[in-house]
Amino acid sequence: MTLTSYVLGIAAALLTLVIVVELLRRGRLRERHAVWWMVAGIAALLASIFPVTLEWTAQLLGIQVPTNLVFFVSIAILFLVCLQHSSELTRMEGRARSLAESIALLELRLRDVEGEVPERQPPPR
Repeated sequence: MTLTSYVLGIAAALLTLVIVVELLRRGRLRERHAVWWMVAGIAALLASIFPVTLEWTAQLLGIQVPTNLVFFVSIAILFLVCLQHSSELTRMEGRARSLAESIALLELRLRDVEGEVPERQPPPR
């Protein structure tokens, strides 16, 4: 590993962690969404500072090229983030539908109370 790649790896990992912490601090990222990004940043920082651990882990898992382990872990983390967001989106869609139905029922009740219900015409014969 060259000195440039060593420094670049550490800088990228630290930048990721700083950005995630800053987004959390400003309230632009919620804690439950930041977990996987923090895991990825910490793992990248450890692999950057101690590249031997990456080689050792790859050898332990039977992966011949340590970079392939980095790609696999990165893809796995991105998959988990996507799965978490899909789950959150599904839950929010259900809540939005439920709220829309509740609002429609409340508006109908309000019109009934205020007497603004349009006259109902008898059904055609």
